[in-house]
Order: sequence, then C-alpha cells, then structure tokens
Amino acid sequence: MTTSGLTIALDGMGGDHGPETTIGGAELACIRHPQVRFLIFGDEAVMRPVLDKFPRVAAVSEIVHTEVAISMDELPSQALRRGRKTSSMWQAIDAVKAGRAQVAVSAGNTGALMAMSKVILKTMPNVERPALAALWPTARGESVVLDLGATIGPDALQLVQFAVMGEAFARIIFGIERPTVGLLNIGQEEVKGTEQVKEAAHILRTTRLNVDFYGFVEGDDISKGTTDVVVTDGYTGNIALKTAEGTARLIVEFLGNALRSSLLSRIGYLLAQGAFNALRRKLDPRSSNGAVFLGLNGLVVKSHGGTDGEGFAYAIDVAVDVAAADLVQKIMADLGPLDGLKLSDGKAAEQSIIDESEAILS
Repeated sequence: MTTSGLTIALDGMGGDHGPETTIGGAELACIRHPQVRFLIFGDEAVMRPVLDKFPRVAAVSEIVHTEVAISMDELPSQALRRGRKTSSMWQAIDAVKAGRAQVAVSAGNTGALMAMSKVILKTMPNVERPALAALWPTARGESVVLDLGATIGPDALQLVQFAVMGEAFARIIFGIERPTVGLLNIGQEEVKGTEQVKEAAHILRTTRLNVDFYGFVEGDDISKGTTDVVVTDGYTGNIALKTAEGTARLIVEFLGNALRSSLLSRIGYLLAQGAFNALRRKLDPRSSNGAVFLGLNGLVVKSHGGTDGEGFAYAIDVAVDVAAADLVQKIMADLGPLDGLKLSDGKAAEQSIIDESEAILS
C-alpha cells in the first residue's frame, strides 16, 4: 500500500511526557506525510488542549477517549489486568486488529506494549515470540538489530525465527535483494557461545532458508556494519542499545566541552561548524527512534519513552515505512520454510512474562 489512506493509531498517553510528545511529534510528522491520518487514544480532557495547539495534526486526527493510562513502571501482568480494553495503549493496538488503523505507535511501557500486542494481535504462524527490531547507525549506513528487549532467553529455533524476520525487514527497508545476517556472539570461532547460539548457527547453515547467513559477529561488528542484520537475544540486545546510546551522548558532551575549552577551540568550531553539526545529528539517538515488533499479525512501533516530539516523529516515520511496505505479509511468506522445523534436543525455553500474563487472563 501507499501512504494515501494510511491511518496510524497513537497511544496518546504513553511515554514520560504524554500528549505533549505524541501530539507534538505527530505535528512534525504531518509535514513529511501530509496524507496520513491519526487516531489518538487517551484522556480527551488532557489531550484536547494539547491538540488545539497543533492545528496541522488536529485537522487530520480523531481523539478517542479512554479511561486508563498505563504507567511506565507497571508490570505487564498488572497492565493487562488494569488496562484491558480501557487503556489508551490497548485501544491503539486493538484499532490495528479491527482494521481502523494500519499501524500503532506508542512511547509507553515496553513490557506492557509487548504483552498487549501479543494478546491482541497474536503471533504469526512459525513464530513463537515476537522480536523488537530497530535500525542501528553504522560506519556503512544502517543495520537492522533484533531483538532489543521483547524476548529474554530465546531458544535456538526462536533465534532462527528472528533471523528470518530480520532479513525480511532489512530487505524491505533497505531495498537489498539478499541482506547478510550475523548472529551476535562472544567470538567468531565455532566453539564459542551458548548452546542456543551455536545450535541456531547450525540451523541457519544447514536448513534451506532464504537467509544469507554470514556467521558469528562480535559486538564491535554492530557499529562497523559488518552485516545488514544482527540477531541476538533481548537481554543482550537491550544492553547493547542502551550502551550505544549512552556512549553517543557522552561523545557529544565531550566534544561540546572540548570546543568550549579555549578561544582557539571556539574559532576552530566556527570554521568547521557544518561538520560538527553533521556529527551531532549522526550521533543523536532520536534519529534512530522507532523499533518494530516483528512476528505479530499486525504492526506495532515502539518509541523511546523519554524522547521528545522530534524523536517521536521519527518513530512515526518508521510506522509509515513499514505499513506502506506491507511488512506483515512479506515476513509471513518468508517464514513458510520453517514449517515443521524442530530443535534437535526438543527442549523448550522458559516461559516469558508475556505467556505468564496471558495465563492470568485466561
């Protein structure tokens, strides 16, 4: 599909700053995507005064009143019990299931968003757990990295599923016919790594999947852009992401301090201001904001909870791109070769918090 007729559901109450960020970000996104419309879910008494300050987004939006806002520190099980059907987060995701919107965007609680997305949309055939995938700036441009926090402790088969979904995502987003896929490990040698990682590598090498498997990659390969896709578990991926974002902010701070340290430094900054500004933009985490839950029967994009309007607008950009590319159907087609694929040891991974939350609701 194209952006014409595209409707995006926004969790208007999500994130650290609520409607000021979500509606302010939508206003910026309207400039880049004038044909997109928004369904904004949340407390109308809170959101209406904010929406009135942004006439561009007000002209293409509908507010849907909801009673409950999920807090950033709620456990997924608590959020499901308290916010089922009545929260802005639930309603935004449910709009995708009902076909009222093609994609949902939230800056809210990651665990709650993943839990609700999995309960409402369910996973695709051949997908046991969803993965959170995002674009990662590299020396070569960008890579897709997943999982960034949706699934802790995946088994080998689930890592293989992540690889297939990440490859499809990269092919669509980057326009590359055969993206390369690397499996994050503590070394490139075959004997290194956990049993799950080694078995996933064996499956990717020996099974007829539409994946150009590069092999193992290490932590520094992510920023190098050694492969187009980097696959890891949610625990490692989230730590790597937060470390990279913190390092980027530290570099910008160090650079700013150095440029202000003397008169000669200030003069040097004036002479190279364009280059320094380009570097600052490249290191700005807001420009890479917006991660997609892959493996669901619908599209959900997660924005950083602490971002501002500009960062949230980038998350909306990602939502527009994946919706226009018909990502769900293309990933589902790529997962077909996984039919009947079983792990050699038959061991099941520990149940995730999402499965536990679903059991509570059943």
